[in-house]
Amino acid sequence: MHTRPVRILHIDDDPALVRLVAKSLARRGFEVENASDIESGLAGIRDGDFDAVVLDHYLSSGTGLSVLNALRDQVDAPPVVYVTGSMEASIAVDALKAGADDYVLKSVGEDFIALLAKALEQAITAARMRHAQIEAENEIRRAKDRAELLLAEVNHRVANSLALVAALVRMQASAIQDPGAKEALAETQARISAIANLHRSLYTSEDVKSVALDDYLTTLVSELDASMAATGYRSRVKLDLESFTVPTDRAVSVGMIVTELLTNAFKYAYPDNQDGEVRLIVRRSDDQTAVLIVEDDGIGWNGQGVAKGTGLGSRIVKAMASTLGSTISYGNGVGGTRTTLVLQGG
Repeated sequence: MHTRPVRILHIDDDPALVRLVAKSLARRGFEVENASDIESGLAGIRDGDFDAVVLDHYLSSGTGLSVLNALRDQVDAPPVVYVTGSMEASIAVDALKAGADDYVLKSVGEDFIALLAKALEQAITAARMRHAQIEAENEIRRAKDRAELLLAEVNHRVANSLALVAALVRMQASAIQDPGAKEALAETQARISAIANLHRSLYTSEDVKSVALDDYLTTLVSELDASMAATGYRSRVKLDLESFTVPTDRAVSVGMIVTELLTNAFKYAYPDNQDGEVRLIVRRSDDQTAVLIVEDDGIGWNGQGVAKGTGLGSRIVKAMASTLGSTISYGNGVGGTRTTLVLQGG
């Protein structure tokens, strides 16, 4: 396979040195072109396809430092090997600070050409490695963006599918007359909606690894409140939520627990369907820990004895708490029910 020669732009206004460098580097496989001043040198770098630049310090139109300064704003500028006959170390320091990849002291001997060729090879290799690294990082970034876009689309479709299932359950509930069946279907709808709301929040979030619990629970409670009101319950939920994030895989469990606890409060806290307040509270203990509380001022339950209803809600709460590595604790049942759960953030 044919490969093009390594192309070098030599910016220097010394004709004799230019010819020497071009001839000597040609024997080492380089193809050299010359620019004799700053303006033509910058034009050559801008318009040519050069692998590297040999840049002399002293030019009739200024110094090579002005070329280096101009290259700072040029994307994909080729590497530069800076050349000067001056013994002043400050020139080398200034050139390297301005962006030169290497520095070679100019002389008329063969050692100069050997050092220059070696510096060019190293600068070109380093530049290609930087370019390859940038391309690899860009590809990783593009792949990550594609994966996040796909994941967002999946969450969107799952949320829509679950919303459709919840709507079908709601239609089924409205079509039957048995109060117990109607209530069971309403609870099922609430559980489905808890999961659907999580996927909806993930679809609209830039961070799919964690969930803002205050936003998620606000949406969840809004839908649950409306659903329970439509079923005839008169209690209302008051939110007091501090900002706290949890890992996505834990958010479903939290949502299910909140759904069950609030549903139980709606159904059992205030007998004879009295008006009453149910409070959902999230309090941060520190950056990684928060306490979730559901409380009411109703008849009270301390977690002991047989739970009212089928007991399915209590079993779901215990199972979800176990997946979180936490436990549910209850108040003493005096002056209402208070249920507490410690959450770990992420």
